[in-house]
Amino acid sequence: MNKKNNEFKLNILPPIINSFLNDDVDKQILSPLSCLREFGSNWILEFDLPLVNKKDIQVTFNENTISVEAKLREVYSEEKLGTKTKFEYFKKIITLPGKINSKSTTAKFNEGRLTIEIPKLTAGQKIKIK
Repeated sequence: MNKKNNEFKLNILPPIINSFLNDDVDKQILSPLSCLREFGSNWILEFDLPLVNKKDIQVTFNENTISVEAKLREVYSEEKLGTKTKFEYFKKIITLPGKINSKSTTAKFNEGRLTIEIPKLTAGQKIKIK
């Protein structure tokens, strides 16, 4: 907002820039807060998913991308600039810097927090030392 002579001017982002923002208002989808930490042989990825039941969470992944979707157990409403928006889902896609070991990936959901432990996929071979 720009303030000039006690008047406010609202700068509206063009649609192309708006698509890079986290929340998808048109599809009623929120982007949850998340945290990615890297350790020697794995990543820990955490999502805050309040108002969500465990049975309504879906986690999918491929080589290095994790997608988390969750349906809220009640509609969340928010009012900004006189416009009321209702949200029904969380969705976020995270791309990791390496490949995922899908066979050993685990997830826990406790008190609104989803924690995913993601082992890194190692491509090396052991060498026998004589």
